[in-house]
Order: sequence, then structure tokens, then C-alpha cells
Amino acid sequence: MNAARTTKPFSRFEWKIAFAYLRARRDEGGVSVMTWISLIGITLAVAALIITLAVRTGFRAEFVDTILGSNAHVTVYSSIYVTEEGTTSRALTDYDGWAEKLRAVPGVTRAAPLVRGQVMVSSRGTNAGVEVYGISPEDLMTIPRVAIEPDQHWGDVTRFSEGIAIGSGVARDLGVTVGDKIKLISPDGAKTAFGTSPRVSSFEVVYVFSAGRYDIDKTRAYLPFAEAQKFFNREGAADEIEVMIEHPEAVDDMAIPLLQAVGEHGMVWTWRDASGSFLRALDIEDNVMFVILSVLVLIAAMNIVSGLIMLVKNKGRDIGILRTIGLTEGSILRVFFICGAITGVLGTLFGVILGSLFAIYIDQVLSFVNWLNGGGAWDPSIRGIYELPAELRAVDILKAVSLSLGLSFIVTIFPARRAARMNPVEALRYE
Repeated sequence: MNAARTTKPFSRFEWKIAFAYLRARRDEGGVSVMTWISLIGITLAVAALIITLAVRTGFRAEFVDTILGSNAHVTVYSSIYVTEEGTTSRALTDYDGWAEKLRAVPGVTRAAPLVRGQVMVSSRGTNAGVEVYGISPEDLMTIPRVAIEPDQHWGDVTRFSEGIAIGSGVARDLGVTVGDKIKLISPDGAKTAFGTSPRVSSFEVVYVFSAGRYDIDKTRAYLPFAEAQKFFNREGAADEIEVMIEHPEAVDDMAIPLLQAVGEHGMVWTWRDASGSFLRALDIEDNVMFVILSVLVLIAAMNIVSGLIMLVKNKGRDIGILRTIGLTEGSILRVFFICGAITGVLGTLFGVILGSLFAIYIDQVLSFVNWLNGGGAWDPSIRGIYELPAELRAVDILKAVSLSLGLSFIVTIFPARRAARMNPVEALRYE
């Protein structure tokens, strides 16, 4: 009896008793159906939490990567000024000088003058709206996801000076491929005595790219800088300067140095200004989803309470005997705590395995779901990217494991305390 009272917590005999209760058959008062339900519930809840965190991380990383890949990190343009003719304009006449000043700013990797305009493109009676970027061939060769490591590409980008480069979505809508000719139609064309007539020019498609973002592939086309100046009536001027920086996440710190480089007439527009609201919405959604799935894990963990209460009720006689032979309340509490904790640990372990496998093979899973639905389960025109990304991070798995185990251990304490405080006389009275 004294030996039992001086036994260290979580001794071998406490584990043996707990495992004996877990291995006992149902008719012997062993593990109840509720315990199996709680095990499955925790497994599914932890798996759902890990999958959600992985998809959230992957989606954000993919979205930011496509934003930073083929779009400018910072756009520098001129404030409105009055020309010598008395009209207002934003045109950059000293675009080469501005570009040189911007390239000299520490942290800037590229500064490329651009001419931009929205036009209608036509081929064989099919029309589509596109946004044309006029850029020099040298600068085009440095754009990620367009000339550098695009998802897919057709044609030869080194022939860019001979024609036009278009996104795969534009090519698909027009039904054209490399070697075909398309017409660009701009309402702001040549000025005549009878008004402004539309400008129509034909260009050979020399390069087709897929940047990995639906909206870019669907609407973007690149023209040689000189051709774009002529087509959009921008002779001797550019609309803006596209700036790429070494650390895009620190773009806010670069705004002031860039403004100082170009002077008082310069203005900047960063990628955070363009997409910050969407990223903030993603952050809010992430927090809400984590809270919702945490509640799901809590509900699954609460089933452990039901299973343990049934186990305590079935093992009332055993508790009375154990208390009579000298086991302390602490030993009884630890025995039933082990029973509940094992359920939580096993459920968490199985949930981590299931969730990790789902995240790793998410492409195959999505393909299967797409097959079941007959296609269209993932619409890139709505979501902006072509596939559901998932990035499995150790920190996300650690969050899920910590939450699951913490909740499982906490809820297990209450029925374990009930068993420990059971009066052995009452437990054995009707035996």
C-alpha cells in the first residue's frame, strides 16, 4: 500500500491498467463505440485542418508568385503636367533618364520603360480585348513567367522584334498559333480633317506564353517598344516605367528611395497597392477558417469525454477494487487520462498522415474529383490560377498537432477526475 502511494506518476503499472482497459472487449466494459467515433472524428478534423492550412499557404504563395512574376513590383509614372501646347499629360519624355536613375537605386534589379494601351485584337472574324505592353526586346527577355521559365510556351521569343507575343488565353480565344497574323485595332488612331480614324495594324504571332495566371494569359500581349510608340501615338514618350526589385516583400521600404530618384514629378504604384486588398481578404479568411476548423477539432475531442464517461461507468467495480488495495486518486486519474490521451494521440497521428498525404497528392485528388463531376470542378477564370496548389509546411502541421493534442488532453481531465473521486464503497456496494 505504501509502495503504491510512493509510486512515481505515470508508472508502468498505470500504463498496463490503461492498456488493459483499452484492449478489453465491449462486453467486458472495454472501449466503447463512442471512443472509436472520437478517434475517427479527431483523425478527420486534424486532416481537414492540415489540408486547409496547406491549401491556404499554397494558394497565397502561388498567387503572390504569379503577381510578382510577370507583373511589375513597382510602377513609376509621371504626375500630370502642362505641356508646351497647353494640354495636360502624363507622358514620360525622359524615360531613358528615369530608367537609369531607378536602376541606380540599391535593391532595384530592372527598370524598363513601357507603353501600355487597351485595344481590340482580331483574327478570322474573331475578336477579343487585350492589354498591349510595349517593351524593348532586351527587357522582355528578363520577365519571369513570360520569357524566363513560363509554364508553357510556343515559338521563339528571340524573334520578338519581328512581331507580337501573346498569352495562351488570347491565342485560344482567337484560334491562332505561332506564325499566324492578327490585327490590332485602336480607336485612338490617326487624326484627319474628318476626325480621328481607328488605327489597324497587322502583326505576326512569334511567341505564345502561359504565365500561370488566367487573367494574364487571357488579356496580355507584348509589342516591341518602337512599334507600340507608333501604334499608340506615343512618339518619343513612354507611359510608365516597370521596376523589379530584389526583395518584393519589402516593397513599401523602396517607395521613398524610388521617388527621390526620379524627383518631384514622379509617382509610384506598388504591387501591394494593386493587390493588397485581396491579400488582406485572404488573411481574414485564413483566420476565420482556422477558428472554424479549431471548433471542429474541439467537437471531435469532446467525444473523448463521452467515451471515457462510459468507460468509467463500466469500470466502476474495478475502480473500487483498485482504490481498496491502495491506489491513490492521482493514480486512478492518470490511468483514465492515459486512456483518453491515447485516443487523442492516435487520432492526431492518423490525421497528420491522412492530411499530409492529401496535400502531397492534391493534384491527383482534384483530378479524380474533376472526373467525378464531369469536368469543371476547378474554374481558372474564377480563381485566377490553373490548379489547386498546396504547400505542406512543418509549422502548419505543428499548429494542427498542438491544437489537437492540447484540446484532447484538456477534455480528458474532467472524466478522469470523476473516476478518481469515485467513492470505493459506493462503487462496490452493489457488486
